Amino acid sequence: MKPTRTQRLNSEYQREIAAILAGELKNRVPDMKGIISVTEADVAPDLKTAKIYISILAANGEDEAYAFSAIRENAGFIRHELSKVMKMRTVPFLTFIKDESMEYGSKMDALLAQVAPKDEEV
Repeated sequence: MKPTRTQRLNSEYQREIAAILAGELKNRVPDMKGIISVTEADVAPDLKTAKIYISILAANGEDEAYAFSAIRENAGFIRHELSKVMKMRTVPFLTFIKDESMEYGSKMDALLAQVAPKDEEV
């Protein structure tokens, strides 16, 4: 199936925002700790807004919360840096959402491990 324009933009925004977070934002906020990854980008069809799903792996919850708040506070800066890279008329307003699917998956794995007998393989 041929990818649509929105699908191509989603992957391009995901890649470019990940690069900005790892580069320019790390330089701007040097005390931000943890591994930050952009799990998904969802650009609206009218290109006015975009939901950016972020996953953060940090040593503790405090570092994770600080990193996420730093990203949200610097959304305008990230949008400005994105406008330098993306050659488009408008850059969408970015809304950052914490992606908790990894935590949910590990929680479900732990619950299934408790329910499944030790002798049998699932």
